[in-house]
Amino acid sequence: MTGYLVFARKYRPQTLSEVVGQETLKNTLEQSMKAGKLPHAILLHGIRGVGKTTTARIIAKGLNCEKGPTVDPCGACDSCTAISHDRHLDVIEMDAASHTGVDDVREVIETSKYKAVQGKYKVYIIDEVHMLSKSAFNALLKTLEEPPPFVHFIFATTEIQKVPDTVLSRCMRFDLNRMDIKTLKDRLFYICEKENIHIEEDAATIIARAADGSMRDALSLLDQGYALSEHKDIKSTIIRDMLGLSSKESLFDLVEVLLSGNVSAILSQTQDLFSKGVDPYCLIKDILDITYQLIVFKSSQKHHPSFTESEVTFFTRISSSISMPSLLQVWQILSSQYNQLYHAANPAQSLQVLLLQVAYAAALPPLNQLLESSDTHSSKKFEIAANPIKVE
Repeated sequence: MTGYLVFARKYRPQTLSEVVGQETLKNTLEQSMKAGKLPHAILLHGIRGVGKTTTARIIAKGLNCEKGPTVDPCGACDSCTAISHDRHLDVIEMDAASHTGVDDVREVIETSKYKAVQGKYKVYIIDEVHMLSKSAFNALLKTLEEPPPFVHFIFATTEIQKVPDTVLSRCMRFDLNRMDIKTLKDRLFYICEKENIHIEEDAATIIARAADGSMRDALSLLDQGYALSEHKDIKSTIIRDMLGLSSKESLFDLVEVLLSGNVSAILSQTQDLFSKGVDPYCLIKDILDITYQLIVFKSSQKHHPSFTESEVTFFTRISSSISMPSLLQVWQILSSQYNQLYHAANPAQSLQVLLLQVAYAAALPPLNQLLESSDTHSSKKFEIAANPIKVE
């Protein structure tokens, strides 16, 4: 299987219309390209795996396509083919993480003076541009402000705050959206249908959550799950084992005894999960996720697209037995101590003690009830003091 292409590469969008989850970016670029007003410097910002480099290559294709400039390059002409195979002479990609110095930028500046030889425009794609040194940024400013008419710069970064304002002011900035659960799941189902793969609804949901907004991460996890599955059937149990997650039933049982304050059950159930190889860090994250989803469910009482059927059943059953203030308190305690778990000498023991603290806190009445009780008690004391008992 030496010729195997991972899903992230095989299904990489080749035209702007194929890009998903970035409607504002698509509409703006389409209007700019059609009007012939595409800026000479574009900066794409977003988390990893949302399509920054892919979008940059599509723009480069659109500028140099024989039909172009266009937002939907043909993909068949010499320029489109050369760009797809990373061998176009006028489309230069530079990784700023490994080319950070002023000499690297000077080379870009010098070559930008010469006209395109294979296409219509020279396009410089600089990935992780925030890694450039201060002197490199300064050297680029003049060319960036007044580039030759046949040159376009496209910058990509995950850390926009590290890019100098002097550079930002010379670029049209696009903030690429973090992919939502529905967008990720729709793409997973689309690819599985194309590949004749069956994937369970719960498995797709787990992958989409684990991807945390990144399409590339979601497709990488799909690749991994496919490699572990049999007969092209990706089950949720496979994905859970792959990610080191506890089973959904065990997790529901643990959350239920946690919210009910059953300390002995917490100790026995967590010990059982640890003996099965469940990672303490994954477990606390799972509990945080379930608590957050329960908060969302209790607030809206709606079937959110990220909820599985088993989760909706669980939330419906348990939501009436726990108050919203208690849920918020549980989430706050777990969230505040999440990072501390990484520095613990024994993470498993530390998590058990933390869950016991949460159980006792969850068993307490809400703060407003305590205040009301305190006020009532104070009023009674005042009445007794104002009307002392007379002893005859």
